[in-house]
Amino acid sequence: MPILMIGLLFVVMYFMMIRPQQKRRREAEQMQSSISTGDEVVTIGGLYGTVSSMDDETVMLEVSPGVHERYARPAIARVVPRTDVSATTESAPADEVPTKD
Repeated sequence: MPILMIGLLFVVMYFMMIRPQQKRRREAEQMQSSISTGDEVVTIGGLYGTVSSMDDETVMLEVSPGVHERYARPAIARVVPRTDVSATTESAPADEVPTKD
């Protein structure tokens, strides 16, 4: 009976800890390999930048106009999704001011 409990403990640990970690790592590797020039990304340190060039191990980010920094590919935490420009620029006309009634 104790051997069965130890075996059950290892099975639970696999499904609760090891398998989810492997899935997250696989997703991160896929995201890092799909980065292309022009993508806006965030590094693990929180720096936003646009990918200007890359090779197998590094990514060159433009963090400000004319300022380029080199980072290792694993330092890219996520790709910032592109937003629709027309949807974000629509707003109420400037002469309409909300009033309290």
